[in-house]
Amino acid sequence: MSTIKDVARVAGVSIATVSRVVNKGPKVGKKTREKVTLIMKELGYTPNANARALVTQKSTTIGVIVPELTDPFFASLASGVDKIARDNNMQLLLSTAQQSAESERSAINLLIERRCQAIVFHSKKLPDDELRELCKKIPGLVLIDRMIDDLKHKCVWLDNEEGGKIAARHLMSLTHQKIACISSKYQIEDPRLRLKGFTQELNHAGIELNQNLVEYSEPNQQGGEIATQHLLASGEDFSAIFAYNDAMAIGAISTLIDNGYKVPTDISVIGFDDVIISRYSRPKLTTLHYPIEDMAKRAAQLSLDQQASTPALPQAGHKYLPRLVKRESTTYK
Repeated sequence: MSTIKDVARVAGVSIATVSRVVNKGPKVGKKTREKVTLIMKELGYTPNANARALVTQKSTTIGVIVPELTDPFFASLASGVDKIARDNNMQLLLSTAQQSAESERSAINLLIERRCQAIVFHSKKLPDDELRELCKKIPGLVLIDRMIDDLKHKCVWLDNEEGGKIAARHLMSLTHQKIACISSKYQIEDPRLRLKGFTQELNHAGIELNQNLVEYSEPNQQGGEIATQHLLASGEDFSAIFAYNDAMAIGAISTLIDNGYKVPTDISVIGFDDVIISRYSRPKLTTLHYPIEDMAKRAAQLSLDQQASTPALPQAGHKYLPRLVKRESTTYK
């Protein structure tokens, strides 16, 4: 494997000159720069990222923390950050955190130990005050899918409450009034706000959500199946289901079909997130589009800008709105 000394010897220049070319430094003529670059390519020399970071005092990685990678939603989040990393000739450093504050602390500490200065953090369990301290400690830390009012300029989030309202308006426009909800059992902000917006919009139209038709379970396909089984066993009448996410919605559809119901003829189902599987379920899933990859790109770029001390306006916010995607799983009552 070629070294920087090999490049300098073949090019007939000093090691310092090769280093300046690698780090795009000044004081190198165009011809010399082109010659050194060509020889690096011929010799197959690849600069060591850690060594370059020591010279430039800049990290060559962007960190991202997500709860898990099996969920397509979080895979899309990581993919968005990775695209910005590649555009900036940086590498992605991924850390996962389960549904606990201690796991999130371990994940962020791991990235700090790796000298990661730009981090996109999907945190649901750490308290606001702890995140405020972390933001002071790490200028390039950006929160995604969470909003803390005095840290708006470091947050990229979705209006989940508005998403719940959009879902309610869609189902009511199809004349549904007896509507069931299946939501995540985890005490985090997203499911609470989606259900809050949904309930408020129904109330605004004079419809009261029957609490016997609200079930909580794991936010995955199996959780959707179990929650729907409970709804069917309750004996309560309903013509539509609003699911916390697409995975639960698809699990609900599977259970309804297994029990002899036609979707959407007998019961309509609407999801949330618009992950790729929603386009290929049968029937294709009506859902709320969550632009998570675009949000992740915005968060990653914001992280790099703030790491570089680019001024960020304290009052600035980075709020996104969900969008209704009509497919085949909802219809008139």
